[in-house]
Amino acid sequence: MSKEPWVLRPTLCLTGLSLLVSLAPCGLGMEITAQSTISALNGSSVRLSCTFNSCYKVENKQFSLNWTYQECENCSEELFLQFRMKIVHWRLDRFGNRVEFTGNPSKNDVSFTLHQVQLEDEGTYNCYVMNPPDRHRGHARIFLKVITEVPPERDSTVAVIVGASVGGFLAVVILVLVIVKCVRRKKQQKLNTDDQKTEEEGKTDGEGNPEEGTK
Repeated sequence: MSKEPWVLRPTLCLTGLSLLVSLAPCGLGMEITAQSTISALNGSSVRLSCTFNSCYKVENKQFSLNWTYQECENCSEELFLQFRMKIVHWRLDRFGNRVEFTGNPSKNDVSFTLHQVQLEDEGTYNCYVMNPPDRHRGHARIFLKVITEVPPERDSTVAVIVGASVGGFLAVVILVLVIVKCVRRKKQQKLNTDDQKTEEEGKTDGEGNPEEGTK
């Protein structure tokens, strides 16, 4: 009986295992990227960005997108934007015609822009993306906070001056410490040299006295 088939089987198993490992990430579904909180000035336009990464190319016949709005955490979701072969606007009384799709599904971008933001627009916006053969639907939440005035810019001049002053002071302190350390080291070296000379002179005197006594 030939033993060659038994040698090939482990190789085939390893090849199949490698193939499964390489395909595993695609089976886990897509990744959605979106900013968790976005602030918008009342009366302005704001873009709610939602992008995704998928193992598969986007096919319009299979790809689907839903944008929903939640006024509160326990409130029901209201569908206002959808992609089924094409973009479909569900014109809610809340938004009217202020919603504009500004993404591109073929480039993994499903963002939209909300024009003339109102105080009532504040809430949670849900982005749902499905791109078969991905089995799992991607989901991202964006909380839109509507503000009535732009926060004042912080004056960083004082911070820069204080930082520079502290940095300069520390530099001077470090320089002084280095100088003191160098001076101390030189003094120590001088003391060591003097002690060494004194010991050598003492040895010389000690060696000379016995000779004089012998004489």
